Amino acid sequence: MDYGKIGENIRKYRKNRGMSQEQLAEKAGISVTHMSHIETGNTKLSLPVLIDFSKIFGVSIDELVFDRKYTEKNMAVEETLLILNQCSNEEVMVLTDIIRSAKYAMDKYLK
Repeated sequence: MDYGKIGENIRKYRKNRGMSQEQLAEKAGISVTHMSHIETGNTKLSLPVLIDFSKIFGVSIDELVFDRKYTEKNMAVEETLLILNQCSNEEVMVLTDIIRSAKYAMDKYLK
């Protein structure tokens, strides 16, 4: 296992969510020092901690462990999902209609 790459992935998810190392360490029940060592790949992380990160970020363990291209589009989709998860069903439906309309307009404009 490439613990350096896992640490990089965890750091990307943490930063994308606007969390500090201190905040993530507190949520995962580990020390800030251990958190720092995980992100730099200087220590192995346990399965329970990996599971905690997966739950905190709302992503699969595969996404934390395996090297995936972390693109701006992926980050935008994740951010959109985080926003939608905070909305009521009615708000989700309205936002979905807005996105659908904007996509239709963009397709027409770009042709």
